[in-house]
Amino acid sequence: MLNKISLGQKILYYTLLVLLALIIIFPIYYMLIVSLKMPRDIYRTPSLLPVNATLDNYIELFGKMGFLTNIRNSLIVAGASTAVSVFISSLAAYSLVRLKYRFRDTLGRIILFAYLTPSALLFIPLSVIVSRLNLGNTLHGLIFVYLTFATPLSTWLLMGYFRSIPVDLEEAALIDGATRLVALFRVVMPLVAPGLIAVSVFTFTGAWNELLLALIFITSPDKRTVPVEVSYLITGDVFRWGLIMAGSVAAAVPVMVLYYLGQRFVVQGLAAGAVKG
Repeated sequence: MLNKISLGQKILYYTLLVLLALIIIFPIYYMLIVSLKMPRDIYRTPSLLPVNATLDNYIELFGKMGFLTNIRNSLIVAGASTAVSVFISSLAAYSLVRLKYRFRDTLGRIILFAYLTPSALLFIPLSVIVSRLNLGNTLHGLIFVYLTFATPLSTWLLMGYFRSIPVDLEEAALIDGATRLVALFRVVMPLVAPGLIAVSVFTFTGAWNELLLALIFITSPDKRTVPVEVSYLITGDVFRWGLIMAGSVAAAVPVMVLYYLGQRFVVQGLAAGAVKG
């Protein structure tokens, strides 16, 4: 009887997993299929199969419209904001977890509240700051703007990872004559590496997909990021679904590759951050 129940449970679990996989994969599959169709095939012969498949949408997107430039811009902005954010956040999170000083807990809460603040409330003061720094309509300015939401998130996440590292390891290094920074970079950082990779992946994804701030601060066509360029594929009430889906597929590939390469570290980082705090 127990074996039959166990078999029935397995069937139920696998059935639910298959349904969940279909729910997740179907939008991606449909996006890919539509990107391989011409407008007449999208509207006249709706099908879930690649009927009359063509690469014309991708040829126009990368050839005529220069979508590779937008991908390059997104890689620069997302990569730079991720690197700077994770470096600053590592120092900030370590300070909030390990060092003792006045208003430490208050600073931690302020960082959390800064992340929870909607971007729509920040773009006016950010516009003033960026304008006074002469960073308007530049990728450098956009990187600076992205740090306003990337750094608080990275700091808050890394605080949990640093709490999972036993303080005895640092104390042993300090007793052996290491400075606080040496203990941080040679003892703690290697142990928290999975967490750093997980936070980097999340930060990169958030910067890669961000639309509102990039739409406001970037006006030149040659400096648009991928989400902005995809939004400009909609002209008035005309939706060129083939091009839109082709741009969406091209935008999704780098993030999918990143998650595929870092999935093991992401899982390890999530588990490490869940141990304490």
